[in-house]
Amino acid sequence: MELQVIQNKIHEIRGQRVMLDRDLAEMYGVETRVLNQAVKRNIERFEGDDFMFQLSKEEVEELSRSQIVILNKGRGYNIKYAPFAFTELGVAMLSSVLKSKTAIELNRGIMRAFVAIRQLVLNPPVDRVTELQKELRELKAYIEEVFADHNNINEDTRIQLEIINQSLAELQAQKRIDNTPRRRVGYVVTD
Repeated sequence: MELQVIQNKIHEIRGQRVMLDRDLAEMYGVETRVLNQAVKRNIERFEGDDFMFQLSKEEVEELSRSQIVILNKGRGYNIKYAPFAFTELGVAMLSSVLKSKTAIELNRGIMRAFVAIRQLVLNPPVDRVTELQKELRELKAYIEEVFADHNNINEDTRIQLEIINQSLAELQAQKRIDNTPRRRVGYVVTD
């Protein structure tokens, strides 16, 4: 069975990725009641919500309604009995309960679908536009930082030039004072 078809039958319920008993039964080519009977005969293998759980009335209603909140039309679309939801571990355990060659082959595909979804969640596909936008933001921040540093350097340079000019002015004033002839102090001796 195609991976995409299997992935479309994986739902998120109670924060877990699960497959419903009716979808699994359809894929295995058995009736839902036959699948559920096999599970009930081996219920000790499925103990705990991390393997399987039965949907609540609210969850059933949520599944049986379309997105525009009306009942789906057609026979078999609306759920009469609360189905069982099998987690990835529960689906893996089904391969030990349903021992047909078809069940084993199908379980491999289902396990690959769960892994593919997990990988997709952990490593979402790279959107080139989003990546370019991120790089553009980083570049803009870098340029602003460089200009801020440049402005700081200009300000620092301006201050240093003012100090140098002030020092030069003081040195020139001191030189003028040193170069002006001074009157001699003391007694004047006449010959």
